Amino acid sequence: MDITLTQGILITIFAIIAGFDFWLEGLYIFRPMIVCTITGIILGDVKMGLIAAGLTELAFAGLTPAGGTQPPNPILAGVMTVVIAHTTGKSPATAIGLALPFSFLMQYIILFYYSIFSVFMAKADKYAAEANIKAYTRLTLLPILLVGLTYGVVVFLSAYLAQTPMKMLVEAMPGWLSHGFGIAGSILPAVGFGLLLKVMLKANYMPYLLIGFLAACFINFSNLLPVAVIGIAAAVYEYFHSREKRELQEQIANAANRFGGDDEDGI
Repeated sequence: MDITLTQGILITIFAIIAGFDFWLEGLYIFRPMIVCTITGIILGDVKMGLIAAGLTELAFAGLTPAGGTQPPNPILAGVMTVVIAHTTGKSPATAIGLALPFSFLMQYIILFYYSIFSVFMAKADKYAAEANIKAYTRLTLLPILLVGLTYGVVVFLSAYLAQTPMKMLVEAMPGWLSHGFGIAGSILPAVGFGLLLKVMLKANYMPYLLIGFLAACFINFSNLLPVAVIGIAAAVYEYFHSREKRELQEQIANAANRFGGDDEDGI
């Protein structure tokens, strides 16, 4: 299905807003979960947008900046996953792999901005020393506006103007290559979730992970809501158990302070 000019403009406007948010990290609407869903709504395919949102968010779950290393751009990954799946008829899993070049391109542009915006620091220090609030405000807003407009230009070119060549390229791919992109796109959510677990998982939480894994794999149900309910129940239990343990430790510490005596005299 083709993307109309109106849809292209709406996606571009949303990309600009998400680009502002990605730069400021205020509302976190730049996450693939939101980006894919909104893009799916604009294109009139909410179900496909939600499926792509879940897969892409899992793929980016464990991808966080580490020093100078930056992960692929989540906004372009979310937008182009839905756009490619919508225009070419490919599955969202295959579209994730095909969307990664756009995501890398945008992240390279952002890294370039990180470098060139350093020239503004001397001016910012000068305006701050002079208490020139208006000039300082203009200088602060300039990079934000430039980044947001860049997101809009890249998304409009990629999602609307390039949709016909992109569709021709995907249709010209041999079956084995398209199948390879599908496999890669299916593996990426597992890799992203694995990276997240590597950082967050603790040994004492392993039982909860095993319970959720067994429930998801061996219980026959139509959706993951039962697993979510199990997770909520486990979280509530852990919360109250930790609170009781903390209160007990505080009571023991208070009792020790009250009846412990003076350690210095040996009593």
